[in-house]
Amino acid sequence: MTVTDAQVRKLMEEKSKRGKTGLAALKAGMDRDTAAKYLESEKFPSEMTQERSWRTRGDVFEDDWEAIAERLKDAPELEAKALFEALLSEKPERYEPGQVRTFQRRVKQWRAKDGPDKEVFFAQEHRPGEAMQTDFTSGNELQITIRGEPFEHMLCQTALPYSNWQWATKCRSESYLALKRQMQQVVFRLGGRVTSYHQTDNTTAATHDVPSGKRKFNEDYEKLVKYFRMEPRTIAVGKKEQNGDIEAANGALKRRLKQHLLLRGSRDFESEEAYEQWVQGVCEQANQLRTKKVAEELAVMRLVKVSRLLEYTEEKKTVSGWSTIRVKHNSYSLPSRMIGEEVNVRVYESRLEVWYGGDHQLTMERLLGRNKHRIDYRHIIWSLVQKPGAFERYKYREALFPTLTFRRCYDALVAALSGWDADVDYLRILHLAASTMEAEVEAAVELLLEQGAVPLFDRVKALVSPSAPDVPEMPAYRVDLGDYDSLLEEVEA
Repeated sequence: MTVTDAQVRKLMEEKSKRGKTGLAALKAGMDRDTAAKYLESEKFPSEMTQERSWRTRGDVFEDDWEAIAERLKDAPELEAKALFEALLSEKPERYEPGQVRTFQRRVKQWRAKDGPDKEVFFAQEHRPGEAMQTDFTSGNELQITIRGEPFEHMLCQTALPYSNWQWATKCRSESYLALKRQMQQVVFRLGGRVTSYHQTDNTTAATHDVPSGKRKFNEDYEKLVKYFRMEPRTIAVGKKEQNGDIEAANGALKRRLKQHLLLRGSRDFESEEAYEQWVQGVCEQANQLRTKKVAEELAVMRLVKVSRLLEYTEEKKTVSGWSTIRVKHNSYSLPSRMIGEEVNVRVYESRLEVWYGGDHQLTMERLLGRNKHRIDYRHIIWSLVQKPGAFERYKYREALFPTLTFRRCYDALVAALSGWDADVDYLRILHLAASTMEAEVEAAVELLLEQGAVPLFDRVKALVSPSAPDVPEMPAYRVDLGDYDSLLEEVEA
């Protein structure tokens, strides 16, 4: 067992008190012979430890190390694992896969002693009110659900590096509209005060590629930053460390949110809005711990008098003969009554609003990516039941199975009927769902499938629309007006 300095100190105290080595060793918790050694040397263990200058085992790579070192000098970016795999293939009789860890340690030592100089990062002194930094980070690791459904999202966060003040909003993608919404919330949250610069990394929400290989600010983003009287600033391409403050703030925010989720006892929220309010409540609590530095920062920040900008862009679209519009490279269905009409589409970060003649018509969740579609069968089923032949090769046919139960319903009809009859019966069932309640039709289909019955339209309709109950006949009540005369006579008397 290793002897500590504290034990030897205790040994010496007990020896000076009692003068007996055995008793002092017992009190110090060590062997008598060991105690005698330390008493004779009058040194502590830390003073007697000698650095080992020999290897416990030979260097298995010694014969080939000169050639290995030459490779590392010629290509310092070579990784140890790749170099070892090459060595293993060249000399399989000398080396084995289990030696990879030893080789990695050997390369690491070489890099520290003889390798090229590494880049030095210099800690920067933050100045109050100089810049606000904004960045996007994934929120999926928080495992949030909305009414039990997984919620895939991102968090857009802004931080003031001097005071560490932070604010975050939820978003569905790294988009300009998400950045615009975040910037507005931050500026007005700070009482209309702004920093000299607004800094981002090379996100596509703020910058784009140019032929020189660098990144240039997007026109819309540049106008937005200047509207709030700030200057846009970004980092060099491939230099994430230049955005280190907000990157660190992202990690700190998610750790804080995880802790508050544990305290909350649930990761499920009633709505996306309720979740965002909760996130911002956590940010508020964190900011209350930084009031002194935040006050210093606000004191030197500039006050701007600007009004809120609209958080959407507007596009005019003509509804096609397919009863669809195409917005931001994706297709959406509209009610067929609007075919040929021009509508105004308000494009928000997470939704689309369709307006016609100054009136709001409907709101749809916005799709991410390109060449996707969101087709609501209720918009087209009225025409499709009149043209059932179009169902078989309809471009968006899969959208006509709103749930797995409807898919199973169609498969059961195909197994029991001819292709044409199955299509007609299924479309009539879908029409019934659109004209009554989808949930009731789905429950009726589910019941028939569980009973092993074919979910024919007539059977489904009978379950969804039961016959009206019999109303019993009651004789008409006849009023005797003489009762009123007798009441009047009593009053006169």
